[in-house]
Amino acid sequence: MRVIATAGHVDHGKSTLIHALTGIQPDRWTEERRRGLTIDLGFAWRELPGGERMAFVDVPGHQRFVRNMLAGVGEVTGVLFVVAADEGWMPQSDEHLRALHALRVRHGVLTVTRSDLADPLPALHQARRRLSESSLAGVPEVVVSGSTGAGLGELTAALDDLARRMPTPDPDADVRLWLDRSFGVHGAGTVVTATLSAGTLTRGDELVVARTGRRVTIRGLQSLGEEREAVGAPARAALNLRGIRSEELDRGDALLTPGAWRLTECVDVLLRDSRATELPRELGMHIGAAATPVRVRPLGHEVARLSLHRALPLRIGDTALLRDAGRHLVPTGVRVLDVCPPALRRRGAAAARAAELRRNRDRPAGAVLLERRGVMRAPELRAAGVRTPPWALRSGDWLLAPDAREDYAARLVELLDRSHREHPMDDGITERAALRRLGLPHPSLLPLVLDSPRTTGVTATGGRLRLRGPELSEHVREGVAALRERLAERPFEAPTAGELRRLELDTEHLGAASRAGELLRVAEGIYLLPGALRQARDLLARLPEPFTPSQAREVLGTSRRVAVPLLERLAREGYTRRLPDGTHRVLAAPPPER
Repeated sequence: MRVIATAGHVDHGKSTLIHALTGIQPDRWTEERRRGLTIDLGFAWRELPGGERMAFVDVPGHQRFVRNMLAGVGEVTGVLFVVAADEGWMPQSDEHLRALHALRVRHGVLTVTRSDLADPLPALHQARRRLSESSLAGVPEVVVSGSTGAGLGELTAALDDLARRMPTPDPDADVRLWLDRSFGVHGAGTVVTATLSAGTLTRGDELVVARTGRRVTIRGLQSLGEEREAVGAPARAALNLRGIRSEELDRGDALLTPGAWRLTECVDVLLRDSRATELPRELGMHIGAAATPVRVRPLGHEVARLSLHRALPLRIGDTALLRDAGRHLVPTGVRVLDVCPPALRRRGAAAARAAELRRNRDRPAGAVLLERRGVMRAPELRAAGVRTPPWALRSGDWLLAPDAREDYAARLVELLDRSHREHPMDDGITERAALRRLGLPHPSLLPLVLDSPRTTGVTATGGRLRLRGPELSEHVREGVAALRERLAERPFEAPTAGELRRLELDTEHLGAASRAGELLRVAEGIYLLPGALRQARDLLARLPEPFTPSQAREVLGTSRRVAVPLLERLAREGYTRRLPDGTHRVLAAPPPER
């Protein structure tokens, strides 16, 4: 299926032409038929000679209903532009063309109607000249009469050729369905209609109402009057929804693939046809069937920041138009450059942001966004409408920019160096403390940081990070190895001073072994294996709570000399809590360790 819209001045025969082509009267309301004036969107369709089905969105041509017209053309990629032979180019012809040019509609057919009432050539030449300066320059031209049927064969052939030339969207794309109608049907419930521009709808699918977050289910699905199990873009679709009343939905609401879209109230945009400094500060923005007031903040000549009156599901690369409704003008079309732009707080920030946007204008948007943020999740890039750059460092769905990785690595080395200078007898810091102090949002990112060449001097054992100390001498390595072997059998029987002397391990040797991650210094003269704190916590968790130091000593199989400083260390690092009466309790949550 292909979907196109009509465009042109009021009373130029758009609806008559659609009726002649399809046999369907697009004017749905009694008032429209009584007055002979299209007020709202109408819909019709037919099968073309090549086998393609074409749906038509018939739009009103009166200037009072331009907002309705924009809702009809917002999601189409083709247009049937109509100019009457007896009147020629008129004011709404011009406004409709500006809107189509702003939305970069490039596919269409120029049709001069009512050729039975006047010589069509002057109107044809005039319209051709106007279109030549727009995105519709060079489209095929046909002269017809909706009343007599003259030229309808040529128009049908032109539409058949247009259908073959129009782009085919991605059937697997995320759905963003801008609603153009919502109404209740007796016995069926809520029905909405829309133009599906990308993706696929299937009966039973769950969608999200962007404005409210309400989940709805597709109970029934129709396209061109036929019941369907699935509808792929491009298509006109009618959805029978479960889970919402028709009055809870409005034209311009969007139904979305759950979890795939980001709502935003602030975007940076590239202006198509105007200078930012020349725009009014208050305009209306139209995208799909939605419209919202926006405040315009110029950043440079070609770029501006738009603050939206209501949040919309927008993506980088989206095309919209800005309209001055009071003066019936379409000042410019815009292309969305960023849906989560940085704040502008300092003097000169707007100019710097404009320079940044110009500098990155031709670069992949995903790369620009990840470089600016440093670290983010892959679904965030998807929601912004961009691809993950191939050079991104991955851990699950977390992404890390290489430059950000090097910055985190340098800060980690500085953090460990400062910790060693301030606490020379400590054995580094915990991984959780490093995550917190570096601002890394997820533990899985730490291994990526440790893969940096900058962190070759960092060791990670037993959940702790340390700067690698000087190389241990052979006799020290032998003494530490013997000590580790003994502790592996009796993990909480810390060596006595005499045992350490027999192994020829003095305070300096033991400190170096701790910094190398070979031993854990619990307190002065008390050394255990790395990981002893977590192992002790797991054993203590078996005791009825609260427990006494004597009970702890017994379950750990150690002496008071070791149990007391070990309990102090456990409490200090958040594994346990010492109660006022001297008893202890194991904490359920992992400790926010230093």
